[in-house]
Amino acid sequence: MRIAGLQHAGTPGDVDANLAVLDDAAGRAVAEGCRLLITSEMFLTGYAIGPRVQEFARQPLAERVAEVAARHGLALAVGLPLPAASGVTNSVVLVDDRGHRLARYDKTHLFGDLDRAQFVPGSEPVVTVDLEDVRIAFLICYDVEFPETVRAAALAGADLVVVPTAQMEPFAFVAEHLIRVRAWENQVHVAYVNHVGAEGDLCYVGRSSICAPSGDVLAAGGPTDAALLVADVEPEVVRVARRENPYLDDLRPEFR
Repeated sequence: MRIAGLQHAGTPGDVDANLAVLDDAAGRAVAEGCRLLITSEMFLTGYAIGPRVQEFARQPLAERVAEVAARHGLALAVGLPLPAASGVTNSVVLVDDRGHRLARYDKTHLFGDLDRAQFVPGSEPVVTVDLEDVRIAFLICYDVEFPETVRAAALAGADLVVVPTAQMEPFAFVAEHLIRVRAWENQVHVAYVNHVGAEGDLCYVGRSSICAPSGDVLAAGGPTDAALLVADVEPEVVRVARRENPYLDDLRPEFR
């Protein structure tokens, strides 16, 4: 399955502007033969938007994403805030090419005061769904920096881990080094899709990537410019990688 990742600054606090960017990117992704387009963390509203996140979470954001997906015949995985019983979650929703919602994942590891002031943590460590022939799991930004999270996704059979991200300075080393390691040590594709530009006091590092189970970078964005990353995700590559590099088979869970 060919996938795309949208590295973009977006417009914090302007859902209509961000939907327009998403709509344009969806058209370009379809022209490239893609079946799935992934955005960055909280792309639809902006990430560091303070109390406004409460208002946005009450709006039908996922439904508006679904309209874009159905219009282009393209599955979308989009970062946005969603209401929860005790507050607002930092979430990603996956809708299929007809606009049907297939999955919701809520960020489980909140990063610092910024996250904790806006969101409540998710309670499901692993969410997987099959899209066409590819099993997808989800993490959001800081989640991927914990090795246990990607390992749990791999043990759940994921071929692809989708990671919408809002990674900022001074943590570029995560994008530059850690993502390839996560792909390699779990024999899984990882799509790590970040913002560029600035938002308040945050300066985003870009450097989005789609990595293969070998750790090879299949597509990458630079540190400052918008980009549409395109790469092929192949479940058979995952199966071969796990035979040749049997970390998961040789794991001794009693030592955890």
